[in-house]
Amino acid sequence: MRIMAIDYGDAHTGVAISDLTGFLAGYTTTIHSRKAEQVAEGIGKLIGEYGVTELVLGHPRNMDGTLGPRAEKAEAFAKVLEERFGLPVHLWDERRTTIDAHNILAGAGQNAKKRKSTVDAVAAALILEGYLTYRRSHQS
Repeated sequence: MRIMAIDYGDAHTGVAISDLTGFLAGYTTTIHSRKAEQVAEGIGKLIGEYGVTELVLGHPRNMDGTLGPRAEKAEAFAKVLEERFGLPVHLWDERRTTIDAHNILAGAGQNAKKRKSTVDAVAAALILEGYLTYRRSHQS
């Protein structure tokens, strides 16, 4: 079983895919497109290539927990993914993942320009790690 986490953005969408056991984040990439259809197409190719069985989509809540326009955009994209691929899509609170991803990359010595091309994939990996940790702690 492989789980895919998605950090859906305006111009870049980060993707992280678990290993076969569904316990560790493995492959990461970024889909560079502003068009939802192209992003969904790229996700579909990765689903087929890696045998993904479950999707986790970052749900960008405001810091106070309320939902804004970005959360609504994610919810609409979740429906597109469910209808198109027939896989379960879990919305996952992604507060601070992009900030944490920037900090991780800066700590690794990446300059701001280089971080811009990889930060979404790191944010997706953080979403995936959070979800996988949650699953492990809630399995019976």
